[in-house]
Amino acid sequence: MKLFNLSQQHIIPAEEADPVSLAELKEHPEAYAVALEPDESVEALRPFLAQITLVVLHFPIFRDGRAFTQARSLREYEDYKEEIRVTGHVLPDQAAFLRRCGVDTVVLSDDDDQTEWEAQLKRFTITYQQSIAS
Repeated sequence: MKLFNLSQQHIIPAEEADPVSLAELKEHPEAYAVALEPDESVEALRPFLAQITLVVLHFPIFRDGRAFTQARSLREYEDYKEEIRVTGHVLPDQAAFLRRCGVDTVVLSDDDDQTEWEAQLKRFTITYQQSIAS
């Protein structure tokens, strides 16, 4: 497993991240990383966001866009400034959209080619809609 950095923000190394589930977070409020499933609400994290330095969102399949909404909600409505990471079935074609929604890092498999991800970030130089990243 390797991380692809979409932002200029400092990221937590993969081997140091040990996210707990939302249910575990409620039992262990000292945790600093949480994994939020697609059907879980970002608002449920509100009492813990001051101490959380990593939120991991999951794409069960590439056409399930709920993690995009969760990332944008964390940035826009919850004013979350720390790292947002995504896992699961993500494609290099989604790189620019992930960054525009506020995602910092993507978990890639060891055999994924980072140059494809880098190329996708350079593909479009203009956007028509507002972004969390702009």
